[in-house]
This record gives sequence, structure tokens and C-alpha cells, in this order.
Amino acid sequence: MTGFSDILGALMQSGMSSSSTGRLKNVLGAGGSGSGGFSSSLGGIGEALSGMLGGAGGAGIGGMLQDVLGDAGKALGGGNKLAVGGLGALAGALLGGGGSAVKGALGGGIMAVLGAMAYSAFKGAGQKPAAQEVPVGLRQPETRQDEEELEKSAELVLKAMINAAKADGQIDNAEIERIVGKLEAAGAGSDARDFVINEMNKPMDLDGIVAAARHNPTLAAQVYAASLLAIEVDTPAERQYMQQLADGLGLPPEVTANLEKTVGL
Repeated sequence: MTGFSDILGALMQSGMSSSSTGRLKNVLGAGGSGSGGFSSSLGGIGEALSGMLGGAGGAGIGGMLQDVLGDAGKALGGGNKLAVGGLGALAGALLGGGGSAVKGALGGGIMAVLGAMAYSAFKGAGQKPAAQEVPVGLRQPETRQDEEELEKSAELVLKAMINAAKADGQIDNAEIERIVGKLEAAGAGSDARDFVINEMNKPMDLDGIVAAARHNPTLAAQVYAASLLAIEVDTPAERQYMQQLADGLGLPPEVTANLEKTVGL
């Protein structure tokens, strides 16, 4: 079966909602009128990665992304332990690339972005994560166990995004066909399509999402961030869902506020 990271990449590339891709670009600082702060700082992602890898970049982003990656790298014992390759692939795909060479890395890039968002949100709330709390998406997998943890996290993020899309009611057949059609256009295989269709047809399961993520604060923040990328959050039902999700995950209001600002809400 296609890995959950790959399905996540295809799903985000296809766009869960009309604003999903725009919000992701806003996180990367390419969305035009972003809200500033960490969102706009990610616009220099190429420069930041160059700086992390020994280049001269970093000055163009106000140092914010480089600070986040630098802090996480120090916590892990070195920048080579960061999953920066996925970030570069994602930036290339969204900002003008998107060839077959980068499509396979999109899922890893999205998990890395979600990890950076989570790390930054906690740091902005005065809670800098320790090494064991560095989000899984930011850590370069070194063992089979690490790879399995990343895939398990990507699966949970996928389910959280699809669950959030049901906040206004069950996803109708026209919407399922739209998303599946875009998945196929993005090159997703039948197993990815079947997984997404199956999840979309399931009843909403907020309790299951919360139970799977609540034990790990940075994973919980990634789940919340991914849910923000999946829906518009422009109806009472969606706003209520996001509040219930935040409460269930036990996320501090400062952390959720930082994540919402990052996506441009």
C-alpha cells in the first residue's frame, strides 16, 4: 500500500478545501497578504535551509525559520538530524516545481511544516520543546521505528483532516468525487483513493482523534494545525469543531492562537 505520508502529500496537493493550498502557501510565506510573523518568515525557506546547511542564507527571513530549525537541531544534537529535505521539496512543489521528483517527498514536507508550526507555536507560548518533544515531522527518521512513527503520525493527520471536513455534516458524494478526482490527477494510486473514500464515508470520530494525539502535545498541535489547513473555519459548526478539538487535545489557548495566526486565520 502507498505510504500514509504519500497519501497526505497527494491529498494536500489536491486541496481539501478551496483555501487549503492557499493557506499552506501562506505558511510558506507565498500567499501574498499573510499575517506576518512566522507565516511570512517561511517565505525565505530556501535561504533558511541554505543557512542551516552551511550556506549564507537566512537574512531574508528575519531569522525566524532559522531560529526554529536551529533550536530543534540543537535539541536533537545536530542540524543533520532535521528532516529539511522534505521542507525543500514542499517549497519547490508549491512555489513552482511539482515534478515527479518532488511529489514523493510532499508528504514528508507537509509533516515537517506541521512540525515546524507546532514547535514555533509552543516556543511562542514560552514552552520550547525538549529533544524528546521535537515534533516527529521535524526529525529525520534514523531507524525503522522512527519511520513507523512518522507513518503513524501521517495516518493520524490524514484522519484528522478528513474528520474536520465533516464538521458541517457528512461529506457529500460530489465533494468525495471532487477530491478523489484531484487525487488521481496528482498521481495517487487506487489504494490511496480507497483509503480516502473509506475515511470520508466513516462517521465523525472526534473522540478517536483526540485519544490518539492527546498524549503527545507536539503531535496534538500538528493535528490541530492540519485540521486548520483542511477546512475554511467560516461556519459556526466548523468553529465549534475546532474549539472542541483544541479542548479535547488539551492545547493551551496561546498555542492554538499561534497556529491560527500562522495559517492566516
